[in-house]
Amino acid sequence: MDQTRSAILSAVSRLIGEVGPEFSLGRVAEQAGVSRITVYNQFGSKAGLVRALVSEAGPGPAPSSLEPSSEPRDQLRRRIAQACAKWAVDPALYRQLQGHQGWAEEESKAERALVESLAATDQLRPGCSIKEAEDVVGILTSFPAFDRLHQGGRRSAPAVAEILVRLASAVLR
Repeated sequence: MDQTRSAILSAVSRLIGEVGPEFSLGRVAEQAGVSRITVYNQFGSKAGLVRALVSEAGPGPAPSSLEPSSEPRDQLRRRIAQACAKWAVDPALYRQLQGHQGWAEEESKAERALVESLAATDQLRPGCSIKEAEDVVGILTSFPAFDRLHQGGRRSAPAVAEILVRLASAVLR
């Protein structure tokens, strides 16, 4: 990541901590030491900036980069574990961002692909539609589910992931 992009993402992260998700792009630019045009050129919009912040904040590969050739159940386990590891990095930031427009669009695409893979290999339980499975996976990999089980750090991210993997069995054969 180049210095300008890094400075902008650091500035927006600080601002979200200070004022919540109602930050202005002008203040982001000011704190990053760049112009508003630079912020727009880098991210396109406020929603694009939030998406970039969320996608680059967590450890490990992005959910969409899961190995397509691996077994779909393993992909689901890894997807849940990666989501938990990501949320554990900065829960306070994600609490502030909940409900912000556009921050989960990439996550939805990855969930859809994963569920379609589960369906294609006949691993969804009988009667479970792709939409139902997609909704369940979306809930299991969501920040609110993680945050509820994480309990402010009383449970580790891997422990939360294990609970969520057990819950995923509701849509699997």
